[in-house]
Amino acid sequence: MSGFKVVTLTDRAAERLRSIMADAETPIAGLRVGVRNGGCAGMSYTMEYAEARKPGEDMIEDRGVTVFIDPKAVLFLLGTEMDFKTDKLSSQFVFNNPNQTSACGCGESVAITPVNPERLTAGVPA
Repeated sequence: MSGFKVVTLTDRAAERLRSIMADAETPIAGLRVGVRNGGCAGMSYTMEYAEARKPGEDMIEDRGVTVFIDPKAVLFLLGTEMDFKTDKLSSQFVFNNPNQTSACGCGESVAITPVNPERLTAGVPA
């Protein structure tokens, strides 16, 4: 899958992540991103601080931030842009995922169609 970035960060997301990591009490090697089954739409995004890279994880460096991708999530996240949005009532990380087909009304879960691996070998990212 070389040549395709699984996840990219906007300037706002990278700035917020750098700030959070700089203030952490323990050293953080990066952010681990994945997906898990659950919620009313079927899946939800996961994020956690990573002290080290786990075997098999993809590692992306974007805008000064290291992101580790759970190997089970790669085909669900390929081409995703992570942003940080602030409005009057909330601030949150959001995923602009071209593979996402729907989301629940509460915003906690999504439906994602994984990328077909055959299209990747043909050089087509989605």
